[in-house]
This record gives sequence, C-alpha cells and structure tokens, in this order.
Amino acid sequence: MQRNLDDLMTALAPMFPRIEPRLQAAKYVRAVMSELPKRNGWTIAEWIGDHRPDATQRLLNRARWDTAGAMSVVRRFAVARLEAATSAGSLKVGVLDESGQEMKGTATAGVKRQHMGCAGSIDNGINTVYLAYVRAGAGHALIGARPWIPAEQISDPVTAITTGLPLELTFATKGELAIGLLGEAYTDGVRLDFVTGDEVYGACTALRTFLEDHGQAYVLRVRATTFTLALGGGSCLTCEQAVAKHLRQKRRWTIRSAGSGSKGERTYAWAWIATASSAHFLLVRKHRTTGELAFHYCFVPAGQPATLTRLISAAGLRWPVEESLQAGKDLFGLDESQVRLHQALLRHLVLVMAALAVCAVTAAAVRHATDTQAGRPTHPDEAPPDDPGLIPLTVAEVKRLFNAVTGHTPTLEHIAHWSTWRRRHQAHARWFHHRARLTTAYIQLN
Repeated sequence: MQRNLDDLMTALAPMFPRIEPRLQAAKYVRAVMSELPKRNGWTIAEWIGDHRPDATQRLLNRARWDTAGAMSVVRRFAVARLEAATSAGSLKVGVLDESGQEMKGTATAGVKRQHMGCAGSIDNGINTVYLAYVRAGAGHALIGARPWIPAEQISDPVTAITTGLPLELTFATKGELAIGLLGEAYTDGVRLDFVTGDEVYGACTALRTFLEDHGQAYVLRVRATTFTLALGGGSCLTCEQAVAKHLRQKRRWTIRSAGSGSKGERTYAWAWIATASSAHFLLVRKHRTTGELAFHYCFVPAGQPATLTRLISAAGLRWPVEESLQAGKDLFGLDESQVRLHQALLRHLVLVMAALAVCAVTAAAVRHATDTQAGRPTHPDEAPPDDPGLIPLTVAEVKRLFNAVTGHTPTLEHIAHWSTWRRRHQAHARWFHHRARLTTAYIQLN
C-alpha cells in the first residue's frame, strides 16, 4: 500500500513546478485516505497538521500545477496496476456514468436545480461525468472526470468569472463530455474491449459515432420506447416493438449470469436481436421475477468476436462504476469538497481519485491471495461449513488497515488550537452576518 502511494506521488511530482504545492498535494491525498468523518478545507488542514486552512485552499484555488496532467498520471497508474493484477484475456471495460453532489446556493461552478441521482429527484447541486476502468477478475477505479456546466453559466460573463470557468469552455452535453474523457484515455494508451453506459450515453448519437469511428465496441443502455432499430427487410422498430415481434418464443431466451454480487450470481434471462447492420445488435435483459426489460444497443467491429456470452459479460461489468462512486463518496470524500471554482472542483476530484486508485490497485494485487471463501453450497439443505473463510480484501478494508498501521494521533495542543481557530472564524462570520442584516433593515426603513 505505502509503495503504491509513494509510486503514484513520485509520478505526480512533475505536475508541480514548485515543491510547496507538491508536498501539500501529497498531504491532501493522505488526508482523504484517512478516517476523517468529513473532508473539507478545514478538516483536511487540521488532520495534516497545518494551523490554518490557507495552504489547502491555495492548493485547490490558486497554486500553479497541471490538473489535466495529474488526471492523466492517475489514469495511467490505475490502468497499469489493475492490468498487472489479473491474467491476460479478461475483459477491459470503460464505464461511463455521472454522479451528483447536493449543494446550497448558486455560487458554485455547475450548480443548478437538476435531476440528482444521489437525491433521487430534482434538487440543487452539481453533476460530474466519470469514466471508470473495470478489469474483470481484478478491480476497478475512476480514471476520468468532467463537471457538467449549464449553458446559462457559460454564457453569463459575471457567473463565468465568479465561478472560474475557463475562457475557452463551451457547453457540452454529458455524452459530449464522455467523448472528451474517452479521447483523453485513448491518448494515454488505454485500450478497452468495450465501453458501457446507461441511457444518457446510449441516446447520444455523437458518442456512438465517435466510438464506431475509433473501432470501439460498446454495449450502451437505450430507452425502450424512443430508441429505434433498423432491422432486416427495411423495417424500423422501437426496442419494445422488436421484442414483441422477435422474442415471443421462450426458447429465444437463455439464463445467464451478469456477474457475481455480494449475494451470489446475478442471473437474468437474456436474448439478442440482429439488426440490418452486421455489426449492431440489440441485447435484451429480462428480470426473472418481475419480467422487467432492459435494452442495450451493441456495436462489435469486424474482426472482433460477436457472441452473446461476450456481450452479456460486458453489460454485467457496468455496475462496478456505482461501487467506485460510492466508495469515492463514503470513504474518500469525493462529494465533500465545499469548493466553488471550476478548477478547484477538478483538483479535488483528481486528488480523491488518486487516493481511490491507490487503495483499488492494492486490493486488486492481493485479491486472490486474500480470498479464502469456502465452496458455494450445492443444494438448499446443505449445512454451513465450519469455517466460511474470508472474502478478498476490499478497498474499504485496505484503507482501514492502512490507517490502523500508519496511525495518526494529533497532540492536545493541536486540537485546542483548531478549536480556538474554528470558534474565532465562526464569530467573525457571525458578526458580518449581523451587520449585513442591519444594512438590509436600514435600506428598508429609508
């Protein structure tokens, strides 16, 4: 673990022209890997031993360092170490997904009332598009991120300046942001067997065209009633219509696993439909209990194996991105930055992704050595084994063990200093709040 952390921080060193922000970045990564209950400028500064949050805030907001270059370093590190942790031939999948962060106010880059997956409804917050690298049988990590910025923020010069939006920034849909993330990954030499994503990305024609132009196979979710397929004979049907016409017979369906979950194999009924193009297919997944259908539009370039088993395997490897995002939030503070500027948000994301990558590749490296689980039961009445064994070390356990070994106990003097600093800062803020209210009251009276 320590070696992986040291190797990554050494690789990141050229991204920093000066030693001070480089050292502060290393402390920041270590702090988000800690057991802090909440990670923001104040708590991180206190944990790493600073007397004020100035250095941490400067690192994110004003210090000179190559944020995009740092993202590239983290990406190449994660991909190389995950590849080294598994056998050749296992699928390499790039997974696209977005994740939100609920926020108050309107002063943060990208903030808007919008659908937030984390809230399950329309709420005020920001959304970021992520690219995850999943290596079957090894592990997964986040290797790219781009915040989604509403068009009205980009076109409003005042908002653009106050939120630190780059001058060259233009509006991009989530699908177009995904194209940028994949382009960066390809530039870094990342090679993928498949790209997967939900309906947001399956509906993006520009993304599908980009992938096909690059000879990139994909398995993208699409909507049942709005996505249409060109089938043989010149017919054009929606996904639902295609299923009703071509998959009425039970023998067209096969029961396959979409991969192992914590409760066992995730088995569904699967079927596929050929289209007018020999490279495109509709992959249909049916829930065995509810009968609910999910549709995947697939592209497999000429010369690559196009089998139902391979498409199912790719579709099943989409879920780990949710695990990476959840671990990023719960364990490393991916959504706890409390920053406002566009660059500061990106810098927080890349440093958290660095921490996540270190733990993910460490867990992948010891996956097989730490998996001692007993064999699975063969019938419902089988007695449990005397020793069930252990599941492999997870990212959460790797992080927990690392913190237990390295230890971090602040002095009483340091704790007292930060207690005084927080209370003084809050008193200062409270005084200005009261003065602002007085100002408002005087204006109303006059």
